[in-house]
Amino acid sequence: MPSAARLIAAVCLLIVAFLVSGMVIENGEEGKAYGSFTYVNMILGLVCGWWIMGKRAGRGWTAAVNNGLTGIAALVFWGLFVQGVYEMFRLAMRHRFDGPFEALIAIFQIGIEYGQQLLAPEILWTLAIGALIAGLATEEASRRWR
Repeated sequence: MPSAARLIAAVCLLIVAFLVSGMVIENGEEGKAYGSFTYVNMILGLVCGWWIMGKRAGRGWTAAVNNGLTGIAALVFWGLFVQGVYEMFRLAMRHRFDGPFEALIAIFQIGIEYGQQLLAPEILWTLAIGALIAGLATEEASRRWR
């Protein structure tokens, strides 16, 4: 059921995904083509905000901060997984893997490589502040517009 809390959560995570994707591209390998990296992460931000954060709104301010952290953690997990799957398929089409199990393992190896880029302090601060703002804004929207 659509609500203001779901909309605010989705928009907040979309903005965080946009900011963090830009930071990852800046800190990434020089000359690497990221393609639709930012757009995919923004869509994941919308989905995680709507489904994960939006339905948990209205439980209090402490729960709001936890909700923001949960939303960001889900966004990071699904972002790493989806980008890992995409990169695995891109490499598989170039016949870089000897078999299907090697390709499956590569999803997680690629996800870990992308995850290491997230360990930059400015990215961690952006994720933490984004989680706090998203959680509190979602809670405020839930209380204000019922």
